[in-house]
Amino acid sequence: MRVSEYYKLGRTQPGLDFVDVDIDADLPVFTDPRALRLLPSDWGAECVSLLQNFFETILSAIRSGRELDAKRLLSMLREPNETRLGLSKGRPRGRALGPVSAVSVWESLRRSDAVKSGLLQDLEDSILMIEGIGDDIISDITTNVIRAPLVTYTQEMCAYYGIPLEDDVDSGPLWDPGQHDWHSRYVALPVPANQKLVLVPKVIVRRRMDYNFDEYFKNYILEYLRERELSANSELVRTLKDGRRRVLTKDLVAKYGRGKGVVVRETLQKPELLDGYRGMKLRSFGRPLTQEALADEENAARPDWNALLQDVLRIATGPDASGDYEKKVEAFLTAIFYPSLTNPQPQARIHDGRKRIDITYTNSATRGFFHWVGQHYPAAHVFVECKNYGGEVGNPELDQISGRFSPSRGQVGLLVCRAFEDKERFLKSCRDTANDHRGYVIALDDSDLSHLAAHRESGGHLYEFDLLKQSFQALVGFA
Repeated sequence: MRVSEYYKLGRTQPGLDFVDVDIDADLPVFTDPRALRLLPSDWGAECVSLLQNFFETILSAIRSGRELDAKRLLSMLREPNETRLGLSKGRPRGRALGPVSAVSVWESLRRSDAVKSGLLQDLEDSILMIEGIGDDIISDITTNVIRAPLVTYTQEMCAYYGIPLEDDVDSGPLWDPGQHDWHSRYVALPVPANQKLVLVPKVIVRRRMDYNFDEYFKNYILEYLRERELSANSELVRTLKDGRRRVLTKDLVAKYGRGKGVVVRETLQKPELLDGYRGMKLRSFGRPLTQEALADEENAARPDWNALLQDVLRIATGPDASGDYEKKVEAFLTAIFYPSLTNPQPQARIHDGRKRIDITYTNSATRGFFHWVGQHYPAAHVFVECKNYGGEVGNPELDQISGRFSPSRGQVGLLVCRAFEDKERFLKSCRDTANDHRGYVIALDDSDLSHLAAHRESGGHLYEFDLLKQSFQALVGFA
């Protein structure tokens, strides 16, 4: 039974910001530190800071000979069962973290030339160079270290979706970056079926880590060795009938070996290889799992975009249904705009509580329309105001959402309503607002929501939204 089913949320995975895990079984996906590093949000920055602080503390302890300190800190790492992520129960659990494997991690780090030389910089580098460390252990370490932000995220999601919390639940180890040590406290968490649960944003999970040993070994280490053998015209070089010269991979492996020891040895001789791999990953990084991919992993139905749309359209027009309308719009937009817009916050208060914003999204886009907007305009957050009016939406409503903007919060928003009596006139008012430097408002009515649903139903681009792009270009004078 999934979280959404257990708590009767009335939603499925597409309309939820967190991974809708089974409360009794693990989902075979991993928390990737690279996903956090690429997440352009305050929450992501907090997580990255914790990971850097923890890993630097461990490496510093080993390099300075304080091996007992490093061993003690690593021994606090455990398999984080509360997230229900990792290798599925009933299947081989690989090298998931426990007291014994945590000590093995310490042994591998202590013996590694990559640690002693300073070659190892970030946690994800361990996948490439440290024996015994793979996707599952990196994911477990990451989850342990960012447990405090995950607990906060869980509490926010529970408050939003109406999931009950139990007080005085042992948090488990929490990393303290000031003290460079672990501590724990009692917190409020959901405890379905008497097992504590920590929710994880779906935008940070992957089927496999972005850093991949086989990829680095094959495309960087072996290619470097191949070119070296060709340049030396060594005994490994074979000349084909057409005159081309080649070196077989099996001959390279026979001469140099394979494994993480080989990777460390050759990378120490030519550090530019690792620099090149890191640079490639910055330019071409792993994407979040799509809604469809998550459904496949969960053995659940794929998103029904039309059903999400109909949930909005069937809401009766008028103020009595405004609350239901806002919730259905949020579920629809959360599904449609994932993974660009994440972490929906309802009724966020600003100006000391005097004003509220219907829905506030974090702009997490790393490509596409929302990424472009964030690169050129203040758009750390994207605000949504919902108007379930039967009458005209006009300047008062436009002034309301523009009054929520600020350079620090963001100056891009969506005004969602049922219909416009004179849409062109309202769009002219939106252009006036933009020209007066009071922010950028994209107007969406029921027909526009239908367009967005059809875009996704037809397999349209996950990050590009032509409707939004054209509307925004009209605001800023490109159309």
